Amino acid sequence: MNQSAHQEIIELRDLINFHNHRYHSLDSPLIGDAEFDQLMVRLRKLESDHPNLITSESPTQRVGSKPLESFSGITHPVPMLSLANAFNIDDIQAWHKRSSSSLGTSDFSMVIEPKIDGLAVALTYENGILTRGATRGDGLIGEDVTNNVRTIKSIPLVLQSNVEIPRLEVRGEIYMPKGSFENLNALRIKSGEQLFANPRNAAAGSLRQLDPQITASRNLEIWVYQLGYTEGFTPPNSHWEIMSWLKSIGFRINPEVQPVFSQEEIEAYYKIWLDKRFNEDYQTDGLVIKVDSTNLQSKLGTAGREPRWAIAFKFPSEQVITKLLDINFSVGRTGTLNPYAVLEAVQVSGVTIRQATLHNDDDIARKDLRIGDYVIVERAGDVIPKVVGPILERRNGTEIHYKVPYECPCPLKTHLIVKEPDSIMHKCMNPECPAQQIERLKHFTSQSGMDIEGLGEKLITSLTENGLINDFPDFYKLTADQLISLDRMGSKSAQNLISSIQKSKFKPLSSLICALGIKHVGIETAEILSAKFKNLGNLMNASTGELEQVNGIGPVMAESIRSHFEIEKNKQIVHQLASLGVPDQETASEPLGTKNYLDSKSFVITGRLESFTRSTVESLIKNLGGTINSKVTSKTDFLVCGEDPGSKLDGARSLNVKILSEAEFIEMVNSYD
Repeated sequence: MNQSAHQEIIELRDLINFHNHRYHSLDSPLIGDAEFDQLMVRLRKLESDHPNLITSESPTQRVGSKPLESFSGITHPVPMLSLANAFNIDDIQAWHKRSSSSLGTSDFSMVIEPKIDGLAVALTYENGILTRGATRGDGLIGEDVTNNVRTIKSIPLVLQSNVEIPRLEVRGEIYMPKGSFENLNALRIKSGEQLFANPRNAAAGSLRQLDPQITASRNLEIWVYQLGYTEGFTPPNSHWEIMSWLKSIGFRINPEVQPVFSQEEIEAYYKIWLDKRFNEDYQTDGLVIKVDSTNLQSKLGTAGREPRWAIAFKFPSEQVITKLLDINFSVGRTGTLNPYAVLEAVQVSGVTIRQATLHNDDDIARKDLRIGDYVIVERAGDVIPKVVGPILERRNGTEIHYKVPYECPCPLKTHLIVKEPDSIMHKCMNPECPAQQIERLKHFTSQSGMDIEGLGEKLITSLTENGLINDFPDFYKLTADQLISLDRMGSKSAQNLISSIQKSKFKPLSSLICALGIKHVGIETAEILSAKFKNLGNLMNASTGELEQVNGIGPVMAESIRSHFEIEKNKQIVHQLASLGVPDQETASEPLGTKNYLDSKSFVITGRLESFTRSTVESLIKNLGGTINSKVTSKTDFLVCGEDPGSKLDGARSLNVKILSEAEFIEMVNSYD
């Protein structure tokens, strides 16, 4: 071993880690980017010359692993709890009163901080080296995203500590800065890819990439907000002191974290942040207040999946005023014309909004929206921006009344527009409508369909315009040579796309059923049909009566399925797909040891879930033999109810459907043998 090179490598790594800490955690760099880059170039050169000296914690190895086939599960040693919500100062006072009663005193300090709207992760360090990163998941089991978190530059690979720490876990929120979010969506517009709805979705989607190279390109950041646990080391017994200590050893701590000693201070901080949140480069959806003493935290304990010693103080929805420039329409895969508002660009919750949903013609008429109106636009959480209504006093008589569409917005501009009986939407009835064709093809390749990565709207449009794609089976006839002939399509990209198309042949039957684009049939219904009929032959031959006997399939949906397969072209598509190697029968194995616990019970989910993601709840139910439906009916057995439930809760009550809170649902699924 070359001792001189070995020593220089060690010194360079220490120096680079030091400057990374100064730049990303302390926001006070001591050297410029060019000088830092020179250090990295020198280290890479030495490691290239001496590959036996490369270690996983080297700064050069942030992006060094191959793409994964899937994420493995990780059990959290200490559960990652969710927070109870407060929506006004009265809720905060009630929380403080409960805490005071439990502690026998109201004389305790607290810590307040912005609630970052991102993706929670747990980072584990062993002897000062990052060894594991996991998403929150359902709070008990998360996904192993170690290779991806290593690519985030504000996450230290090695801690800056002189004290030996055998094992340490911290929790933090990974987020995408607003500027990076805008840039990412601009790139996705150019490539014809679907836009991310907001920075939170962009961060989650970027972290959960199977290829760490993609995560590395997305400019993610982290704010560490909590110490999970330690082994072989005793941390301070104050959350405020813990945050200061974590910052000193290399973690990025939000500088807005501060101690508070009264409800009045909390309210004052809240009022400041009602405006301040829009000026930060990260999204916040509220504040978090914590009891400072970890001893008092232990005394207060938890209630279900929520710590009693902390609470989230949520911000109200933001409303802004802008001008309604026009009302346009997009064409759905079944020909539905969906109206949307074209707006004068405006910032809402830190995101630039240029369009907003208008739902349907009745919605426009009810709100009396006119082109040229100044309108109120609202965006709450992950919800798509919507137009609340016009500012009537700002009308000057030049506003233009909305007119029902008489032609399709597609290039053909056909006038085959109808409003079907019992429908609130207009439809283009032209079977050759190119806009519908593009939407059908997009749906087929989407995540809920065959999930063909790399096939965005722009590429699909190019394939159709060049005569390479006309319908679903044509995707499986594509060759790399055909793809290379397209603009901006290189050999490697073509091979990757062909690989993605071939991989889609291994998707479950439910994905294929959903991908076919049967009216009213989404992924949930497709899974029900797949489980019942086992193959497409049985489904295509099922009568309306047989379909109606399936739990979760009503008369309208049954007729829609029956009508779809009565069209000869649709049956031929299924046969062609099968001949091209796309299985038309269910091949997925059954979950072991859990299948019949819920005994085909029917579940509906409503509201925002805190302890689980919705997909996790659905997977748990399905793996235990239950079914998921989107509407509450007399056949529904359980309604799993999260926060801010909608009309489904009223429906469940009127039909005497059993209503489960998250805690009750957790108890149910944990009780099977």
